Amino acid sequence: MRRAVCPGSFDPITNGHLDIIGRASRLYDVVHVAVMINQSKQGLFTVEERIELIREATAGYGNVEVESFHGLLVDFCKQRDIPAIVKGLRAVSDFDYELQMAQMNIGLSGVETLFVPTNPTYSFLSSSLVKEVAAWGGDVAHLLPPHVHAALTERLANR
Repeated sequence: MRRAVCPGSFDPITNGHLDIIGRASRLYDVVHVAVMINQSKQGLFTVEERIELIREATAGYGNVEVESFHGLLVDFCKQRDIPAIVKGLRAVSDFDYELQMAQMNIGLSGVETLFVPTNPTYSFLSSSLVKEVAAWGGDVAHLLPPHVHAALTERLANR
């Protein structure tokens, strides 16, 4: 069975994330979405909320498993016998950082990293940018699945 992981913080998941996950789901039998826990960052959504938003957004794929993980991504991969990491690249600046991570990961564990160029429609998109624009009242509905947009709007209104 061909398995891969798409890691990230997904705070919140965007259409850009879904583009990469969807493309990976067509190439692999099982795609694990690993919601990485970074205790030094305070997320807008809890890890549990992010997992539920991702599960709803990816339910139609049929071969996506979503869970959280704390620690090294290569340990997540080793524990689940996942030989590949799939990462989306938006720009050259992403490549510089991701190449270093890919080289470290293969050196630590033999886990390969596959880079997927982001659909140009989403080349500027990040969760941080979406949250910032939404916090200032900008329309981000077209950048998120509808249920994620509703959750984001509600969360920002209750702040």
